[in-house]
Amino acid sequence: MNHPASGLAGRRVRATAASVLALALGATLAPASAYAQTSPTSPSVAQPATLTLRDALSLAAQADPARPGLAARQRAAEAGVRQADVRPNPTLGLMVENLPTLGGGDILNRTETTLTYEQRLERGGDRPARTALARAEGDLVVAEAEVALLDRLEQVQRAWAEALAAEAAVEIARERLDLAEAFSTEVLRRVGAARDPLFAGARAEAELAQAQIDFDQAEITARLTRANLSLFWGGRSDFTLGSSLFEDTSASRLEAGPVAPVDLAVFTARRLIADAQVRVEEARAVADPTVQVGVRHIWDNEVALVFGGSIPLQRYDRNQGAIDRARAEGVAAQADSRAFAAEREREILRLQVQLAARASEVRRISEETIPQAERAVRLVRDGFARGGFTYNDVMSAQTALLQARARRVSVLQEFHNDRARLERLTGAHADLVGLEIQP
Repeated sequence: MNHPASGLAGRRVRATAASVLALALGATLAPASAYAQTSPTSPSVAQPATLTLRDALSLAAQADPARPGLAARQRAAEAGVRQADVRPNPTLGLMVENLPTLGGGDILNRTETTLTYEQRLERGGDRPARTALARAEGDLVVAEAEVALLDRLEQVQRAWAEALAAEAAVEIARERLDLAEAFSTEVLRRVGAARDPLFAGARAEAELAQAQIDFDQAEITARLTRANLSLFWGGRSDFTLGSSLFEDTSASRLEAGPVAPVDLAVFTARRLIADAQVRVEEARAVADPTVQVGVRHIWDNEVALVFGGSIPLQRYDRNQGAIDRARAEGVAAQADSRAFAAEREREILRLQVQLAARASEVRRISEETIPQAERAVRLVRDGFARGGFTYNDVMSAQTALLQARARRVSVLQEFHNDRARLERLTGAHADLVGLEIQP
């Protein structure tokens, strides 16, 4: 028969082992965090001791590793606008005529030389069309970068919810451990008084050992989720998360906004690119003449002025196919935008309904299921102390209580994940993006 002191000693040993494992885990994650803090592309950001959702999103937005790449793409777009506004280069030509054959006369007195300056004149608005196209392409770069950052913020919000759920799971594991420890003490007392068989004490100590293992694992998982969250900005994972934030389901009562303008801006930019491409192709359909001016040196040192020009004959190619293609792409961009908005609106409505359902389930579990389960545990344990219930009755009641608490945590995490998705679709955190382009 095991003595209660031996169980307590075993628990201390296991707790020490768990602490050692946690320290090893922290040492493993430290280099990555240190690298992220010293990375030249990561700004120095102050991390509060108690981390709210807004804090996590702001830190992640400031430390977004994609910002240097976006800056390079913005410079590329600005350079594209400058290049599109440049006129065609002129052409300088030299032509020599009447070259004598070998040994066939004086090369200076019989040769005619012509020096020309040639310039293509753009008609049909080529330059404004090219410039508008380059600007629209720059707008698309910014819009796509904003969408990517909002997607990243959704991942941060989900990681924040996961960390909150992990901390709530620690509390459930702690409650299970306390219940198992108190019940093990009671069972061992009854075994010592010969009121219960020896195997009852062994089962109680086994349950206590498993509860300790689960508690240790829950603490490690909580540390891991905090570390995973902090890696979004390369900070420390020693912050705390308020449990009240996890319990807050007030978002289910808020009216959701429309589809995020940032997402629609991508389709708008694509449509503007298609419209600009139509104007470019229409401008290319207008023939550009070429004007030529020059001087000709002929025999006896005479000089003559030469003037000429050319214009393409649009006999075969009128660029109509390219124009039709650009117009069709514009129509497709409009259709894609309408289909995307309709799909997002349906998903927003679904998420609103789902948030309300999950909030209702959390409330009913808190107000109905858990109080009844707690009452059942008290009644069964009191009856067990008087010999009216068996070990299995006590374990079943405690398991039902812990399952109700775990279900509540699971529903709350699903609630916060749905909220993260809803806020992503409506662009609730678009103010943290703040990207611009000045072509």
